[in-house]
Amino acid sequence: QVVLVESGGGEVQAGASLRLSCAASGRAINRYDVAWFRQAPGKEREFVAGINWRNTDSADSVKGRSTISRNNAKNEVRLQMDSLKPEDTAVYLCAAVWRDKDYISRATSDYKYWGQGTQVTVSS
Repeated sequence: QVVLVESGGGEVQAGASLRLSCAASGRAINRYDVAWFRQAPGKEREFVAGINWRNTDSADSVKGRSTISRNNAKNEVRLQMDSLKPEDTAVYLCAAVWRDKDYISRATSDYKYWGQGTQVTVSS
């Protein structure tokens, strides 16, 4: 039983930065795979970045301007996003799963626990 709560979204201008937080409760998630997804109106939910116990991964659309990290003491995963673009506008969701693989899944169906999402809006 894992509860995830996202925060840190907001309305910013293109080129700005945001730090999104995924706070977990119920169980420690230090050995869980955790990923960020985003969903814009009329579009499919898509993978943004993920982290497991030793690896990270990110989508090409955000590579080089995003950083995913853990703070195990806070039971939290963060996504730092820089140089934001209007096409980054979406609801950003945190997801987690117990998984015995050494790579990070990009598939929504592989994740069991989901947060409610936090809105990111980037104006041009």
